[in-house]
Amino acid sequence: MSTQTTSRTSRSLRLAAVIAVPVMLFSSACGGGGEKEIRDEGVASAGDAPAGSGSGSGSGTAGSGGKAGKSAFYDAQLKYTQCMRKEGMSDWPDPKLSGYADWPRIEKIQEDASKQDGQKKYQAAAKNCAEPMRKTMELEPKVDKQKVYESMLAHAQCMRSHGVSKFANPKMNSAGNVEGGGDPNPVSPEIDQDSPSYKRARTACEGKLIDAAAGQQ
Repeated sequence: MSTQTTSRTSRSLRLAAVIAVPVMLFSSACGGGGEKEIRDEGVASAGDAPAGSGSGSGSGTAGSGGKAGKSAFYDAQLKYTQCMRKEGMSDWPDPKLSGYADWPRIEKIQEDASKQDGQKKYQAAAKNCAEPMRKTMELEPKVDKQKVYESMLAHAQCMRSHGVSKFANPKMNSAGNVEGGGDPNPVSPEIDQDSPSYKRARTACEGKLIDAAAGQQ
């Protein structure tokens, strides 16, 4: 990912923080445009190709805005998925058509790994797949930060309307980057993310987050 990092205060990213790879690596999969930006026919899944091979052209540059660049980003994410599965994370999800990660499913995998004492396997897989994740960071398309902010704001408002009253709004900092909302005090959490009410709100509101914003609050 480029320098457009955001505050990582969600459950998923606090879990990711314990792994050997920097948290930033796991956020690159969730920033950028929406699923409508790529509608390639016959897009491959990670099971359709051997690890290390992509489904598309493999060309293009981050921020190009063109289809080739975004197809290359999808291919890079696909290779990362293949790597994670090869390293024992067999249920790691395919990327979305936009090329960004399926964060609701990844959060569930991270949560299960924490509860089932599977962190060592998860950590090892993340460490061994750092290079393909780095490639996705290089190919990530440029995102509209205002749209990211608006999406995260709508999500925060939705969470509060569904009973999570302390869910904080995101902020746009002085550098023009979005800082995620969520728990107002992630060091000493004030929101119980294991509560049934929180999980219901999370499910109800996850559609408010565009691909660029998923996993960031």
